[in-house]
Amino acid sequence: MSADVVIRGGTVIDGTGSPGQVADVAVTDGRISEIGTGLSGSRVLDATGQVVTPGFIDIHTHYDAQVFWDPSLTPSSFHGVTTVVAGNCGFSIAPVQPDGVALLGRTLQHVEDMSFDTLSVGVPWDEFQTFPQYLDAVARRGTALNFSCYVGHTAVRMYVMGDDAYERAATADEIARMQSVVAEAMAGGAIGFASSASPTHSGDSGRPVPSRVADLQELRALLQPLRHGTRGVVALLPGGVISHEEVFDLQREIGRPFTWTALLTVRDYPYHEKVMADHDAAWAEGIEVWPQVSCRPLVFQMNLLEPFTLNMRSMFAALMGKSREERLAAYRDPSWREKALAEAAGAGGAIPVNWANISVASSGTHPELADRPVVALAEERGCSPLDVVLDISLDDDLETRFWSVLANNDDEGIAWLLPRDNVLLGLADSGAHVSQLCDACFSTDLLGNWVRGRGVMPLERAIHKLTGEPAQVYGLADRGTVTVGKAADLCVFDPETIAPGPLRRVYDFPANGERLTADAPIGVTHTLVNGVPIRVDGASSDEGLAARPGEVLRR
Repeated sequence: MSADVVIRGGTVIDGTGSPGQVADVAVTDGRISEIGTGLSGSRVLDATGQVVTPGFIDIHTHYDAQVFWDPSLTPSSFHGVTTVVAGNCGFSIAPVQPDGVALLGRTLQHVEDMSFDTLSVGVPWDEFQTFPQYLDAVARRGTALNFSCYVGHTAVRMYVMGDDAYERAATADEIARMQSVVAEAMAGGAIGFASSASPTHSGDSGRPVPSRVADLQELRALLQPLRHGTRGVVALLPGGVISHEEVFDLQREIGRPFTWTALLTVRDYPYHEKVMADHDAAWAEGIEVWPQVSCRPLVFQMNLLEPFTLNMRSMFAALMGKSREERLAAYRDPSWREKALAEAAGAGGAIPVNWANISVASSGTHPELADRPVVALAEERGCSPLDVVLDISLDDDLETRFWSVLANNDDEGIAWLLPRDNVLLGLADSGAHVSQLCDACFSTDLLGNWVRGRGVMPLERAIHKLTGEPAQVYGLADRGTVTVGKAADLCVFDPETIAPGPLRRVYDFPANGERLTADAPIGVTHTLVNGVPIRVDGASSDEGLAARPGEVLRR
């Protein structure tokens, strides 16, 4: 019997880590129906000289809101990704009370660089309050990629406590109510529970996000609905109230896989080796905690309207949520500058700013300064690097953009981490910080720059880490390998040319929202989601994307 689609003549790398084999792959009714040679189908996609793999899985996204106005989930769908996990860091957009929408929007604006105006008009806030209702709303509209989502600690806290979630500890009754909300979300299809204790996460008015106000007792209580269950992953950002040792203890108690974001490298500071030694020892004791690692340097492009990398200092945090005019006044004020400069140098226990990692990305009034380090400009001008950043920004009405390298800048350390056991590929942050970075292209970067270019691991190993490994951890039993009977989530690419392509800035979100996007990858030939081609011969298929073949994965 003829199949619906046959991918012909490629080398199948099946996602298990096994060596590739030349074979055709037949797809019928959305599933892989046969793997062999000489197969026939109503539609043939040529894969000669290319590899055929499972679709890639992006476990660290923030597509919770974008899925409504961009069901194609770009740019992930351009890069061979067929399944995403949203709701990371505890910032799901459900549950939410009707009178809590604005607070949630302001939280996402500051902590994840999501435009408040875009969120206001792009999300059908009147269609859901509970987490199961949110998944229903996504399913009604459909999505091009398979979509799953954590229920988020910050969202749950605000749902039960309102603005008090930012201000105080929860009462015993409130913890019990939050626990019930988490249980409802898990029963309704959440892929797990996510929280953050990261000191970098500040939300409305510069306040620590609600999950940072919670203590370890509250976190433990909210994890009980997952305890020794058959499904659900716990995703954390340790720091503050929770240490890595306590993560190990929690995993032992709850009995479900844990993952945390993110194990990044820092040049000349190989702390990642100590972290991995601790985790390998914990694994030997049966503790399943997966650090997430990334092949991308953590580089933000920011301006002083929303200076994400500076906001953890109190002088900048106090300006979060202020108007452009209020920011301009502060930046011009010599006394504000004096205090901000002292804080940037580490006064009062603040984290010093490493000005050597900041350079000009673009300036309307000073285009000649593009790619110039602010330290070099400060030496030329006889002032501090902070003065350089402020003065150029004032000339540009705060539209100057700066590159800021935060971490993951040790290439040798990254190459050491990527192929290791007991780590997951994560931290793409797809859908977040959209005006500041775009790491949704991590899969093509890994395969092009790190596997082909640097030889950090065999191609079969890399495909397993993009597909079979995360599918196993997240319980996606129907996906992650090229196996007869499984859902036909497939990617075909040219291993000799695959690359992420360039970044560009576009204004295509609701309310003229801007973002950086990698919309021109190289070497990604075909992508199928549940048997529907959404990318054919190196270009997106309008017909396939319009069919929205993705599923809401309720696990």
